[in-house]
Amino acid sequence: MLLAVVLCNCKSEPKHEYGSTISINTEDIQNGKLIFEQKCSHCHNFKKDAIGPNLSGITKEVSEAWIKEFIKNPFKMISQKDPRAKALHQKYKTFMPEFSYLSEKEFDELLSYMNSYLKKKASGNNNFEDVIDNPIKDTLVNSKDNAHIEFVAQVPASSKNGQLARINKLACTTNSGRVFINDLRGMLYELKDNKPKLYASISRYHNSFIHEPGLGTGFGSFAFHPDFSENGLFYTAHSEKLHKTKADFSLPDSIPVKLQWVIKEWKSKDPKSKVFEGSIRELLRIDFVTIMHGIQEITFNPHSSKNDSDYGMLYIGVGDGGSVAYGFPKIALHGGAQVWGTILRIDPSGSNSDNGKYSIPKDNPFVNVNKKNKEVWAYGLRNPNRISWNEEGQMYASDIGHNIVEEVNIIEPGKFYGWPIREGKFLVDPYGNQSLAYPLPDNDVDFGVTYPIIQYDHDDGSAISGGFFSNTTPFKGKYIFGDIPEGTVYIADPSETNTEKRNIKKLNIVFKGKQTDFRQLTNKRRIDLRLGQDCDGNMYMFTKADGKIYRMINE
Repeated sequence: MLLAVVLCNCKSEPKHEYGSTISINTEDIQNGKLIFEQKCSHCHNFKKDAIGPNLSGITKEVSEAWIKEFIKNPFKMISQKDPRAKALHQKYKTFMPEFSYLSEKEFDELLSYMNSYLKKKASGNNNFEDVIDNPIKDTLVNSKDNAHIEFVAQVPASSKNGQLARINKLACTTNSGRVFINDLRGMLYELKDNKPKLYASISRYHNSFIHEPGLGTGFGSFAFHPDFSENGLFYTAHSEKLHKTKADFSLPDSIPVKLQWVIKEWKSKDPKSKVFEGSIRELLRIDFVTIMHGIQEITFNPHSSKNDSDYGMLYIGVGDGGSVAYGFPKIALHGGAQVWGTILRIDPSGSNSDNGKYSIPKDNPFVNVNKKNKEVWAYGLRNPNRISWNEEGQMYASDIGHNIVEEVNIIEPGKFYGWPIREGKFLVDPYGNQSLAYPLPDNDVDFGVTYPIIQYDHDDGSAISGGFFSNTTPFKGKYIFGDIPEGTVYIADPSETNTEKRNIKKLNIVFKGKQTDFRQLTNKRRIDLRLGQDCDGNMYMFTKADGKIYRMINE
């Protein structure tokens, strides 16, 4: 959670009194640690700034009452122009979820754990000169175009607290056109007559499955094989707690492992069945150093045909695992030799991989290259959360940035997309303060970076929600995407290849004939917007805040 607190002195409450009443009981600290890991560790740590500020020493600089009130309702304090809340929101440019459902005992235990980190450590050094204060100076403008949407379905609540339904991806089966949507808490639903029907449950078949802690932990993604209607095959990505099963892609013994992400193949006995029944096998397993940036996307190329070399090849978007933010930049800075921060491409039907459970496509870029990972299709990505193709067959991937830029890249085999030494078209320092942007060096060409086709900075959002290409008027050929926390929907024309031309505009949302936005529709400040597309090209927008699904319509 983004605990936006400013370290400042206050005359009415002397600094040395802060934290004096916080419990130092060992049991309280341990209970607080569990709460922190489940609710806070995705955005915070006690070593350096991440998505939110470094929290080491915070209980000695800010009052307990203030911290509790902010955690309960951060937007309220920001809207009331509390100076501490306002200043940190201006710096980090995002909102944390509300945690008003925590009990007073849980708040006290959380503070006990935070209070155990007394000395604030440096957030990172400034190792370069010429810091760019505002990477992209001009802000996005509204387009004149309206996106008319209609309500489609309400996904069942999967929790009484926090996000109602953690719906993450909507996709279809190629031949039959069936539409499915998943919940990070483990459910896969089919949308039938605008009603979600449970098709499969991850937790039913996997005892080690976990969907917390973290904003992205759980049932991350799914993909149906192009021949699903015949062979009954589909694939899932989910997270599991660390156990005795050794990962196919493991971290060195000196690096702690927080959890594992697993790719599974499911084979339905009857592809036409309304509920899954069949067999499951594991394809691969990857270690991750934190709960962040796991596997949020697996997919097949929907435009490939049986005569294409790309037909039936599974693409896997693997994040950097939070390695850079948590002080392990070498995990992501590997030159294509490892799997973290990459897009992988495998053939699930083969067996020539090291574990014998899939094969390496012979046209993968590093098949015959020494000291490279043969599964890697592209690398240098921080958190590739959505992959799509345009009608010309070009592959696009959205990549969630750290604190500077959100981006969309045209993905080509073997290319390096910059992370963790670039964010957007800016230099970043993976060993220093990663919240600072610098100009590109004079010898930039020597680094071989491929830069984004679309980018925007954190004046206009804070986490891109990857999109799709519209194949219907009035947006035919345009790329429609959004921002996860803000709920803003954008439209871009990738044919305008110069990102400085600002080829992105905000799309107006119209519901029931009235212009609105997703903050009004959800009555929430943090939206958690996602987009999807069915096999007819219809675009969907859905929100974790309330579990509702909308579809774009022509008016």
